[in-house]
Amino acid sequence: MPTLRALECFVAVVDAGSVTAGAAQLHLSQPALSHHLASLESEIGSPLLERLPRGVRLTPIGRAVLVDARIALAAAERVLRTGHAAAQGDAGRLRLGCAESMTVPILAPTLRTWTRKHPDIGLDLTEYTSADAMATAITDGDLDIAVGPAPSRGSAAMTEIGTEEILVVIPEGLDLADEDAVSWPNLAGRPIVHYHPSNGLRGWFDTVAATHGVQFDAVTHTRHATTAAQLAHAGLGVALVPATAVPARFAGIVKSMTPPLTRSVVVMVGAESDALTQRFVADLVSRGIGTRRS
Repeated sequence: MPTLRALECFVAVVDAGSVTAGAAQLHLSQPALSHHLASLESEIGSPLLERLPRGVRLTPIGRAVLVDARIALAAAERVLRTGHAAAQGDAGRLRLGCAESMTVPILAPTLRTWTRKHPDIGLDLTEYTSADAMATAITDGDLDIAVGPAPSRGSAAMTEIGTEEILVVIPEGLDLADEDAVSWPNLAGRPIVHYHPSNGLRGWFDTVAATHGVQFDAVTHTRHATTAAQLAHAGLGVALVPATAVPARFAGIVKSMTPPLTRSVVVMVGAESDALTQRFVADLVSRGIGTRRS
C-alpha cells in the first residue's frame, strides 16, 4: 500500500516540474524525496516519471495514477479537517439514547438548540424503556450519550441532571381523587395499570410496593409510561407514572405519593474525553430537567 508521503512527493514533483523544486516545496532533501518516489514506483511496478535534463515528464502510467493520487491526498486532508472539527465540537455525529418519557420534555430542548447552532453535527436518537438497556448500549459502544433514570448496573460514567417525581394518575370517580396525596396502603387491592417486564419501572415499582406490604392487582400492562397515564385517565385503573410522562395539559387527576417517590435523572456517557460528547452533556446539565414537577 503506497504511503501518503510517497503520493505527496509524486504530486509535488509533478506540480513543481522537477525533483529539486518538489523537494524544496515539501521541505525535504532530494535524496529523501527520491527514496519515496522510488518506493512508489517499485510498488506500482513501473516508472511514473521520466527524468529529463531539465525537469521531469509523466510517463503513461504516471498520467494514469496522478488523478487518483490527488484524490487520495484530498481525502486525507478531509480526514484531518473533519477530525479537527470534531475534536473542537464543531462537526461529527452523536448517537443518543433516551428514556421514552423524557425525550420531549428533557432532551428535545437541547436537540432543538443543537440543530440550530450546529447544523453540521448529525444526531441519531433511539428511545428506550429500560435504563439498564441504555447503560449496556453505552458500555458496548452503541451509544455516545444516554439520558434517563440511573441504571441498576453498568459501568457508564453518570452525571445527575435533576430529580423526577413519580405521580399517581387516578380515574375519575375513584375515592382516591379526594385525597391530597396517595400512600402505598391506598393502592392495595386497587386495579392497577402496570408495566410490561421490558420496562424498568415494573421491577422498581414492585420492589418498592413490596417494602410497604403492597402487591399490585394489575388489570392491564403497557410498555410505555405515557400510555399508562392515558389508560388510567380512561378509567382502566390507577397508574404510577413519572412526571415527564404526564403531558403539560393533561386532563386527568394527578396526585403525589406520600411519602414522595422520586428518581434521579442522569446523563450517561462512554467516551468522556470526546469534546463533542462533553459539549452536549454540558448543555444538558446546564438546562437540567426544566420546570416539571420534581
